[in-house]
Amino acid sequence: MTKRLVLTSIEDTGGDRCVDILCMGEDYGWVECRRDPEDAHGWRHLHPPRMGFADAAAARAEAGRSVGWLGRC
Repeated sequence: MTKRLVLTSIEDTGGDRCVDILCMGEDYGWVECRRDPEDAHGWRHLHPPRMGFADAAAARAEAGRSVGWLGRC
């Protein structure tokens, strides 16, 4: 089984949200995450990873269209 690899992680200016651009074999995707400062758990996915993109640029573009704050980064 191929593991998901985080190619890049883009944080918002507050440091409590991020979008990870993922690669799993020849499949690319993204997932939005959040962390709560009072919780030692760290980053939590806000939804399942959205995979199925041909490359990292396509995944990043779709994340930018889907995640409001990311479009401003």
